[in-house]
Amino acid sequence: MQSLITGATGFIGSHLAARLDHPVEVGRDARRLQKRLPDAQARQWNPSGEIDPAIFTGIDAVFHLAGESIFGGRWNRAKKDRIMRSRVEGTRNLVRALARLEQPPRVLVCSSAVGYYGSRGDEILTEYSAGGRDFLAAVCTAWEEEAARAEAAGIRVVSVRTGVVLGPDGGVLAQMRTPFLIGMGARLGNGRQYMSWIHIDDLVGIFLHAAQNDNVRGPINAVSPNPVTNREFTAALAAAVHRPALLWIPSLVLHAGLGEFATVVLGSQRVIPEKAARTGYSFKYPLIGDALRAALHP
Repeated sequence: MQSLITGATGFIGSHLAARLDHPVEVGRDARRLQKRLPDAQARQWNPSGEIDPAIFTGIDAVFHLAGESIFGGRWNRAKKDRIMRSRVEGTRNLVRALARLEQPPRVLVCSSAVGYYGSRGDEILTEYSAGGRDFLAAVCTAWEEEAARAEAAGIRVVSVRTGVVLGPDGGVLAQMRTPFLIGMGARLGNGRQYMSWIHIDDLVGIFLHAAQNDNVRGPINAVSPNPVTNREFTAALAAAVHRPALLWIPSLVLHAGLGEFATVVLGSQRVIPEKAARTGYSFKYPLIGDALRAALHP
């Protein structure tokens, strides 16, 4: 299977590329991309404009991961606009290009997020649960709707709703490792909010599972079957680095420091990977302790 990846230089994309045979990776600067990923074939694209159909020559599967990071400072109007536009317009232009091909790829696997569900307390959420009403839910809904338009061109579409990703070289642990190592780890708010997490190896595994199995279509939750509360996550991370974590950061402090982004940190999503389990995916790291130890001591 010849695969094309957008967003290949990111944390998730680089791990996915490493698991593919001779992937084709696209970016605004093909020469720079080739230098960063010398083992892959690099092709140039402009996600905000016309996309040359030649970049899809010989492609069987497209993995679409490109998009503005939700991290990196407070959410002002400009930041939120970049988050929405990079996903919706980028996906729209990609799908338009795919629809014009005489021989389109068999499958489009598009990134999404469990933010689709909004904050739902301890409600158990599956792929069949309704979406939320906050900003990230609106982003994910629009994002998935644009991807689904590729079905009209005969392309199977899968939207991978990703949770908190744990890995040795990026994701949430890149920001949390140092505070916990120096004994400054802390639970957030009351600590009762659920965190739906996944190890990077399993996330890549679900992307590949989605691409290779014709019976997988529509949304699929890319999370461990064992979500934990923030309190439980804090204790597990502290144990993994052999340090205490006795501190806590009140919700008011988080809202003052992070603004609207605090709603992401404090939101509760108890998501279950029902479709992954039903279609035969077997998790390598189903338990938080094992996943953290593997991520911190690769």
